[in-house]
Amino acid sequence: MARILWLNWSGGGNLPPSLGIARVLTERGHELAFAGRPEMVPRVKTAGFRAIEITQAYAQVDRYPQGLPLTRPACYLTSPAVEEEVRSIVAAEAPDLILIDAMFPAALAHAGEFGRPSAVLVHTFVFRQLDMWRKVIGNFDNMRQRAGFPGLPPLDALWQPRERIISTSLAAFDAAPLAGWEMVRHAGPVLEDEKFAVPRPLPWPSVDPTPLVMVSFSTMFEQRNADKMQRTLDALAEFQVHVVATTAGIVAPSELAVPNNAVVLDYAAHDPIMKRAALVVTHGGHGTAMRALRHGVPMILIPGLAGDQPFVAAAMQEFGAGLALPGDASVEAIRAAAQQILSTPSFKQNARERAKALAGVDGAANAADEVESLLGVVPSRGDTDARRQCVA
Repeated sequence: MARILWLNWSGGGNLPPSLGIARVLTERGHELAFAGRPEMVPRVKTAGFRAIEITQAYAQVDRYPQGLPLTRPACYLTSPAVEEEVRSIVAAEAPDLILIDAMFPAALAHAGEFGRPSAVLVHTFVFRQLDMWRKVIGNFDNMRQRAGFPGLPPLDALWQPRERIISTSLAAFDAAPLAGWEMVRHAGPVLEDEKFAVPRPLPWPSVDPTPLVMVSFSTMFEQRNADKMQRTLDALAEFQVHVVATTAGIVAPSELAVPNNAVVLDYAAHDPIMKRAALVVTHGGHGTAMRALRHGVPMILIPGLAGDQPFVAAAMQEFGAGLALPGDASVEAIRAAAQQILSTPSFKQNARERAKALAGVDGAANAADEVESLLGVVPSRGDTDARRQCVA
C-alpha cells in the first residue's frame, strides 16, 4: 500500500481530526508519518504514529514581530528555515502522497515541486469563511515579510492547484460552493479523542435531574484565556446547574476560583459529559461545536483567536442552536445567554434537528476515501447515504 506523509499544523482543532483520518488510513494498510513542530511529536507518538520533528520550527523566530500571541506559530508556518526542512523531509521520505494542513504556507508553497499528488486538509468550513482564510494566510505572510523574508503566494495559489481540498465539515453546514473550487470535498466531522481525553467520574450521579453545563475553550496554548474561563464560571455560579469545565492543561484548576456548583478538570473525554449536558459553553472551535450538535446540545459560543471561531459561532446562532457572544463577553452577558438558552426549548429542539444531519456520518472514513482516490484506490466501503450527504 501507499506511503503517506502528513505535513502538519498541530493546532487544537487540527491534530485530533488528522489523527482520526490517519487511524483509518493505517487500518486500510497504508504507512503514514506526521512531520511537524516539536509540540506535535509526543501527541502523534502517543496516538501510535511515526512523528518527524521539524527541528527548525522556531529557528528564525527572533526575526518575527515580537510580543504577539501568534509570533511562534507564524514562524513555524511560514519561515524559510521550515520551508527548507520540509523539502528535505519530503526528499528523504519519498512518499507516494502528501497531505498538507491548510494553515501551513511554508509547505503548501512547494507542493507543486514535490512531484506527487497532494491534498489540503481544512478542519472547519471552507466557503462560509473563504475570505477569512485569505486574510489569515495574508496576515501570516505579512509577519514573514516583516521578518525580512520574501512573500509567499496568496491562499488561492496555495490551495487551488492541489488535487483535493478535504474539509472535515458537512457540505450542508457550509455555504454554497463557488465556481473554480470543484476540488473541495466535504467529508464530515472527524471527532477523534486523543489518548489523554478519557472518561472522568463526576461528583453527581447520572440520575441527578439537575441540568449540567459543560465549559470548554481552546486546547491550544496560544489561545489560553484563564479570565474567560473565570468569567464563565462566575456567570454560571448563581444557576441551579452542575458545571463541568475542562481546561486541556493550559489553565490550571488552581488558577480559578471554582464555585460550589462546578468542578474543573484538566482533561476529560467530552462525549460522556455532553450526553448529560443541557448546555455547552465553548470558544467556537469547529470540532467542539460539531460534537455538541451531534449530541443535540445547544451552545453559548465565545470566540478566541482562531479566525474560524466567529464563523462557527455565527453558524450555530443562524441554526438556532446557540448564541454567539464577543470574546470579551461580560459575566452579565454570559449569564443572560445561559438563562435564555436554558429557559427556551427551541434551542435544544434546533440542536437536535441539526444532529440528524450528523447521524451515521463517518468523517474519518469519508476523508480516507478521498485520500485513497488520489492513489487510484477504490474505496472499500459502499456509497452509503451518509457518505453522499457529506461529499460535495
